[in-house]
Amino acid sequence: MICTILWNVRQRLAVLGRSPGASSRVEGILMGTAVLLFMSTDDIEPAGSSSEGPAEHENADQDVVAVDADDTPEGTVNRLKAHTGDGIRHRAFTVLVFDGEGNVLLAQRAPTKRLWDTHWDGTVASHPVEGQTQLAATEERLEEELGITPDQYDDLRVTDKFEYKRYYLDQGLEWEVCSVLQCTLNDRTLDPDESEVAGVMWVPYERLHENPKWYRQLRLCPWFEIAMRRDFADG
Repeated sequence: MICTILWNVRQRLAVLGRSPGASSRVEGILMGTAVLLFMSTDDIEPAGSSSEGPAEHENADQDVVAVDADDTPEGTVNRLKAHTGDGIRHRAFTVLVFDGEGNVLLAQRAPTKRLWDTHWDGTVASHPVEGQTQLAATEERLEEELGITPDQYDDLRVTDKFEYKRYYLDQGLEWEVCSVLQCTLNDRTLDPDESEVAGVMWVPYERLHENPKWYRQLRLCPWFEIAMRRDFADG
């Protein structure tokens, strides 16, 4: 496993090897940003080049909640069907986690993800199952993906909702009515699941929004960019 610290995203990379007994928490500075990439992708085939067919994908047996433009449920639909072809509009959420000092936590999607693999998300995005609230789904995914438990925050709330549709290469698309949730951590302890998250970093939220060219090598997920843009427009 290789820990890679990005010292300057526009100029150079510093690569450090990590022994098996070394700490898994390494901090670098990316224009004022703490960053940790903890997964080596050398032996992982990028999801975009995989020969795996839709029926073989791990999501083939999962469902999402189909919705109309007002987010009214219209039953469930197979998750892969919702994300391929012309797509099916469905319910989703994204959560922005802050540290109380103006920084937002970004998480890099694992290279095994079929859509937007290795792109940076803020902080977690997923789909509630039928009958599950956005708050409950968010709490669940924060703990599963990043080890963030409810006792680390007390202000999780829905702040926005929007519809968007975006295609990703020839792999599929997202067509979602996406709720945005936010919370602030009183304890920044993280325990990322490497099957979901390839890296994490704390980024100055306002600077990220005002200076996108500084961070464009990160390749932000489109739903996060929309959520951030709307957040500042409303502010």
